[in-house]
Amino acid sequence: MAASDSDNSHVSTAEGSPVRQFAVFLPNRPGAFVSILDLLRASHVVVLGLSVQDSIDNTVVRLVVSDPFTVETVFIERGIPFNTMDVLVVSLRDGAEQMPDCLRTLLKAETNIHFIYPLLTQPDGYSALALGVEDNDFGHAMLSKAGFKVLRQEDLSR
Repeated sequence: MAASDSDNSHVSTAEGSPVRQFAVFLPNRPGAFVSILDLLRASHVVVLGLSVQDSIDNTVVRLVVSDPFTVETVFIERGIPFNTMDVLVVSLRDGAEQMPDCLRTLLKAETNIHFIYPLLTQPDGYSALALGVEDNDFGHAMLSKAGFKVLRQEDLSR
């Protein structure tokens, strides 16, 4: 069963739904991650972003996907341990050159970034970053005020 890392309730707003990230806990053995990717592909889910943290015994894979509801259902049905949390996904219209400005915006706002990784696909042709910050609403407000587009799940889903 899934446990949430966040107090966010995944409630849609007028802007859309927040982007949900899955943290999947895998044994550190050959083929474990490939089997997850095969399972998602068989469910017609596209992995849009990922980060892998490996240790001797376990691996934690963070995933942003095209269809979080299907992924949650599949993981529960298969008994795959995972957590979910909402993350900010920021569109970088000028590509990697804009990344320091994005991060500086959060630094000036004195908000912590817990993790960051790029998306594999480019929504609307632009680069994008997934950010785990201490307060999504505050981070969203600061980035929007600085002129950054914060994407919603609907912007990423197909």
